[in-house]
Amino acid sequence: MHHIMFDVDGTLVQSYGFDERCYLQAVSDVLGRTMDARWEHFTHVTDAGILRQYLEMEGLGHRFKQVLPEVKAHFTELVSQHLQQHPAVAITGAAEFLTQLREIRDVSLSIATGGWLATAQLKLESAGLDTRGIPIASSDDHISRTEIMALARRRAEASDYQSLTYFGDGLWDRNACAELGYNFVLVGQRTSHHQQIDDFSDQQSILMLLGIGR
Repeated sequence: MHHIMFDVDGTLVQSYGFDERCYLQAVSDVLGRTMDARWEHFTHVTDAGILRQYLEMEGLGHRFKQVLPEVKAHFTELVSQHLQQHPAVAITGAAEFLTQLREIRDVSLSIATGGWLATAQLKLESAGLDTRGIPIASSDDHISRTEIMALARRRAEASDYQSLTYFGDGLWDRNACAELGYNFVLVGQRTSHHQQIDDFSDQQSILMLLGIGR
């Protein structure tokens, strides 16, 4: 049995660039301050985790509960506005790969994103990716990426699976998989890893990489 988990931004959807811009603008508009986008300096590279640590760095940690819903709402609106003008594009082969995986009896799926749920769903829908019925965990659930990933696994009832693979695009994804003991496949070239794919166009090769026979 195999469980396969996906990140969203940069993994299923070509959304990393505009998502980052909208996030930085939302924080700037709400707080009137400019945030540094060097995410590797943050402990938890998730929407809620970045915001909490940034507020603490600025001496505003006590305002987290007040600021979070304001930033989230504004960010969601900015993403929605962007997608109305520029619909999201799926990573090549992502839709077909999801369809193929659904047809394999011994495979289950989940999504674990460091983004907030509303914006993740907006991007997935805009990109034409059918994720109905796939359990998802997000930054609405926890600030920690490892906790989000563990929750996605529990929601998929995948605790007894023989293997678990996570597809992600960032250094933080690779680090989280190392901490949890998940097999990691890098999508794209934003970091380095011995298991790497540019996209999902060669589905049979990916299945062979995962040890999943057809």
